[in-house]
Amino acid sequence: MKVLCFCALVGVLAVPLFAQENNSSTESKIIAIEKAWNQAYKLRDKKALSGILHDSMVLVNDDGSLQSRTTFLAGVDAAKPSEEQQAEPESISVRVFGDVAIATGVFREKGVENGKPYVRRNRFVDTWVSRNGSWVCVAASATPVLH
Repeated sequence: MKVLCFCALVGVLAVPLFAQENNSSTESKIIAIEKAWNQAYKLRDKKALSGILHDSMVLVNDDGSLQSRTTFLAGVDAAKPSEEQQAEPESISVRVFGDVAIATGVFREKGVENGKPYVRRNRFVDTWVSRNGSWVCVAASATPVLH
């Protein structure tokens, strides 16, 4: 009987460990996809971006404007590669809630606007959902970091 109770206790304690390992794997995947998003945007790779962004995605820009996935992808063509020289994440943190993951962090943009160099930092919140074994972004927002 003691062995049975011990086995049951080990089983109950192992469930949170398995969930934690699973969450760590998901967190790593989301971080990799976040970085891939930045790289695809930098390279103007609309095909890669299309695979990352859900059809009904909503993007809240740092100026408060809203964009759909279609509008965002159209803007990828409109931007000149030399206008934005670098967009890199400084930090990314991911929290997993079943089939939903929330990524937060800060990314830094360096570029040239109207002939003048700029550096901007934005805090972002991206919402990811697991669909058919793949993670897709369904909502994204960015807010300027002033300090």
